[in-house]
Amino acid sequence: MRPISKKILWEIIKKSLLPILIFILIVIVYVHYSTKLAPKIPLHLQQNLKKYISTIFIISITFIIQRIIGGVFCWYKENIASKTTTRLDDELIPLLRRVSKIAIWIIALLIILPIYGVNISALIATLGVGSLAIALAAQDTIANIIAGFMIMVDRPFRLGDKIKLPSGEVVKVLDIGVRRSRFLSDENAIIIVPNLELSKSKIVNYTYGQEQLNSPS
Repeated sequence: MRPISKKILWEIIKKSLLPILIFILIVIVYVHYSTKLAPKIPLHLQQNLKKYISTIFIISITFIIQRIIGGVFCWYKENIASKTTTRLDDELIPLLRRVSKIAIWIIALLIILPIYGVNISALIATLGVGSLAIALAAQDTIANIIAGFMIMVDRPFRLGDKIKLPSGEVVKVLDIGVRRSRFLSDENAIIIVPNLELSKSKIVNYTYGQEQLNSPS
């Protein structure tokens, strides 16, 4: 596994430069405000200014974290995903990147709202119920994605392998997708099977057997 390349490191720095500069500017302004201006400003105005500065501070930190995580995904795509035979991780990287971005901004919002006196307990409860409902509605999709990961890790078959499916067809592996995998039958028909079904059933891999026979003892 190679370290992060200079190109990707430069991309992370370039994308994070503006948020970092804003963050530094906020720190400078806040220090100046605390030492020079705060004693001369009315208390209610001080409280409002503190809220606004805190909000900008949190947003800047969130931008920086988002850029760094984006750089990590770029590094994974360049150094690991591009070298695997399966397209599973290539397809999942954009999805995971979007999910991580949404999660980061949700956390930032939950930190900002209490600054303005918003009670987030009910909001968190609503988000929890909503997440549970989404998870229940998409449980088959989630199960297939997890099964796809397990297939990628366990490697019961690879791209190009000749296998027998649980339904009995002898096929060639064309693609291992996020939710489903595609196979080519002897009749030149494309067979699409959910990953969960593949992970729960017996798979006969003729290619592995042939390689074992041809390997030197």
